[in-house]
Amino acid sequence: MKKLFTYGVAVAATALTASVILPVAAASADSKTVTVGIVGTSDADLWKEVAKTAKKKYGITLKTKVFTDYNQPNKAVADGTLDLNAFQHYYFLENWNKSNKNGVKAIGKTFITPIRLYSEKYKSVKKFKKGDAIAVPNDATNEARALVLLQSAGLITLKKGVDMPTVKDIKSNKLKLAIKEVAADQAPSSLKSVEGAVINTNYAQQAKLKLSSAIYVEPVNKDSKKWINIIAASKKHANKKIYKEVVKAYQTKTTKQYLKKTWGQAELPAWDITLK
Repeated sequence: MKKLFTYGVAVAATALTASVILPVAAASADSKTVTVGIVGTSDADLWKEVAKTAKKKYGITLKTKVFTDYNQPNKAVADGTLDLNAFQHYYFLENWNKSNKNGVKAIGKTFITPIRLYSEKYKSVKKFKKGDAIAVPNDATNEARALVLLQSAGLITLKKGVDMPTVKDIKSNKLKLAIKEVAADQAPSSLKSVEGAVINTNYAQQAKLKLSSAIYVEPVNKDSKKWINIIAASKKHANKKIYKEVVKAYQTKTTKQYLKKTWGQAELPAWDITLK
């Protein structure tokens, strides 16, 4: 997730300072009002566009609630005080469910945000030299994702069968690259002291790095499914018709156009792509 690790999509939770854009109340069985929890405000305008579609096509009044704590939106959905949330990818939800009685279920795909490798010294991954340093985020999810990116770029290989690789799971490192773990939000500033850095899109944008300046982009392929962002509901209410209609209101040509206009190649629509 762009905001999570995205936007994202880092995983460490911060203290909750929920900011309510509109009144929050979970939809009753016959209600046509649905509230969606999001993290941060960068997608708030997108959800306003989705709300227009939901109202026009399905008669649904769609509202949003903003969180800054990545754990709270799932808790709220699981306990029924929030209808839906849209802030996480499959992998985050899978791990949250393992620790929280499997109470939340994905009901629709939104977008995927590839992470990127940047360098102020080199224009190609082929230029890295023996002993060069590359910074990667130090939180579990993003570190694993960054290491897989470095593997796909041909810089390292990882042990097979490891779900969440860390630097200890590097099998081969021919250039003896120094993999430095840094806080995800510090990765852009680390570019001054390392030869390369894997940076989440939201932090790259905050640092005003051009996405086009990246020397390697995470491939979107069959291994990318777990990084696809989703709309989620409580498991017991996942089949509600009104929730499925919210998903349909999101998965439109209008949303695709908004994502392209606003984020370019940073957020790619994920509901109808084929992962090979």
